[in-house]
Amino acid sequence: MAKDEKTSKPVGTKASEQLKNPKSTPDQKSVAGSALTQRPDKKK
Repeated sequence: MAKDEKTSKPVGTKASEQLKNPKSTPDQKSVAGSALTQRPDKKK
């Protein structure tokens, strides 16, 4: 993964929904978690 890759807000939202969904499989939750670790840096 390139250092400057970021997850877009729509993808982050979908990923968050997958993590909260009790019907999501462990694989789906793993992918969602990976997407969220690429979140944009917060601006100060």
